[in-house]
Amino acid sequence: MNKKTLKDVAVKGKRVLVRCDFNVPQDENGNITDENRIRGALPTIQYLLDNKAKVILTSHLGRPKGVVDEKYSLKLVADRLNEILGDKVTLASDVVGEDAKAKVAALEEGKAVMLENVRFHAEEEKNDPEFAKQLAALADIFCNDAFGTAHRAHASTAGIAAFVEESVCGFLIQKEIEIMGGALDNPARPFVAILGGAKVSDKIGVINNLLDKVDSLIIGGAMAYTFCKAGGGEVGNSKLEKDKVELAKELIAKAKEKNIEMLLPLDNVVTKEFGPNAESQVVTAGQVPEGWGGLDIGPKTAKAFSKVIKDAKTIVWNGPMGVFEFEKFAVGTKAIAEALANNKKAVTIIGGGDSAAAIEQLGFADKVTHISTGGGASLEYLEGIELPGIAVLSNKE
Repeated sequence: MNKKTLKDVAVKGKRVLVRCDFNVPQDENGNITDENRIRGALPTIQYLLDNKAKVILTSHLGRPKGVVDEKYSLKLVADRLNEILGDKVTLASDVVGEDAKAKVAALEEGKAVMLENVRFHAEEEKNDPEFAKQLAALADIFCNDAFGTAHRAHASTAGIAAFVEESVCGFLIQKEIEIMGGALDNPARPFVAILGGAKVSDKIGVINNLLDKVDSLIIGGAMAYTFCKAGGGEVGNSKLEKDKVELAKELIAKAKEKNIEMLLPLDNVVTKEFGPNAESQVVTAGQVPEGWGGLDIGPKTAKAFSKVIKDAKTIVWNGPMGVFEFEKFAVGTKAIAEALANNKKAVTIIGGGDSAAAIEQLGFADKVTHISTGGGASLEYLEGIELPGIAVLSNKE
């Protein structure tokens, strides 16, 4: 963690532009359905307000495709922040226009201005230098606290850093780097990684990187069928990436060569159709009948995986074990979540995305060490890729 944090700079009286991740889910009536991302940003915002900074908040919301679209206005986030913080946030009607400039110019210490959705400008996603410069002109210090978008080189996540004197990370990014970085660079052992989800192709880099670090690698979810096929098994109608079978063979060989335990499913729950109440049966892995496809790991697999998790000291989990959205096929994912929650001696890290949704949904969120706020960002971090939104921040002397 060689990047400057908020505590490394004097913020009193300074205009601090904070890139947050307020990309919150909403229902059809425009109500926020999950405010975890807002809660995640609060420690940084509160610290700046308490230390008499002039706070400028910026974020994207949804995909407005570079045009102003009221449906994606950050008004609902500004309103919610005011309820939590006690009316300290004013919403600007634009991002770098006259209203934003006027509101920032009038900003008092210990108060905040929320800029409108940065993705109302097409220049944001293009990382346009002129747009980044206009954003930077509003601030003295840039603080990136949006881990969920740190893997994107956009104007408000990376480009802006070239035009301000100091660029630091907020407390949320600091926590992500310290916990995930610590697990990858200096893990308590045994170190177990659990990978699930749909595609091997999404996780190739992650598997390659983790095979240099872990003691055991557990593979579940739909991507396991490609590994099963690589081992000569029959997978029926299960999701299969035919073009990745040879690669799966190479990864199995690499694990063997490095003496790393790679655990694949022993049995699967299979169905003839895809649906929440589909008729199902449990079959031995590699013996899926023609016309049937796997939707979950089976009970023997859940037991074997849980046994390895029980003895681990560091655990990273990214990707569910089956179609957890259907209760009937969430059994495997729930077993893994329970095993993690019951291991009180381990550092347990959930790598964002579907695994984070699953652990929240299953009620185990408070039983794990850390739930990453970034799906794509945490995947790239686990892959060992330098994230643009972190790379640009000022280094400590």
